Amino acid sequence: MTSFILGGGCFWCLDSTYMQFNGVSDVEVGYMGGSVQNPTYEQVCEGHTGHAEVARVIFDESVVPAEVILDMFFTLHDPTQLNRQGMDIGTQYRSAMFYENDEQKAQFEAARDRAIELWGDGIVTDIVPATEFFMGEEYHQDFFAKNPNQGYCNAVVLPKMQKVRAKFTQYIR
Repeated sequence: MTSFILGGGCFWCLDSTYMQFNGVSDVEVGYMGGSVQNPTYEQVCEGHTGHAEVARVIFDESVVPAEVILDMFFTLHDPTQLNRQGMDIGTQYRSAMFYENDEQKAQFEAARDRAIELWGDGIVTDIVPATEFFMGEEYHQDFFAKNPNQGYCNAVVLPKMQKVRAKFTQYIR
């Protein structure tokens, strides 16, 4: 199994999107890239910890290639928006890829380069070394699956899920 730690705005969008696809065994949402040990959601939302909302996507490369996981990442969020995704504003919503080794760094850079075809030269995605991953609170795990009628889920999460589903139909569960 392979895992990538990705930040692309609200972690609910990443979680719910990736869980739709064959080969993805789990998505864990949490926080990375900040200066506070064991941050809470409230602390991260205040924007003073330096953490990004992230998803650790755990997948089987024999079912879904790493390149596809990364291309999904660049499809589901707008990597040209600095420290925001739509109305979610703050460094916690930054576009970021946290690599665990040189191979991942190269994969992330290649994916960013491929995404230029879709987004142009304005990509602001940080590609940085992974730091300690702090698991998000239980109520954030599988949030969309638990709360499909919640307003944010319908207005923001669902359209992103549908966009990725339309582009990667061959990998849908």
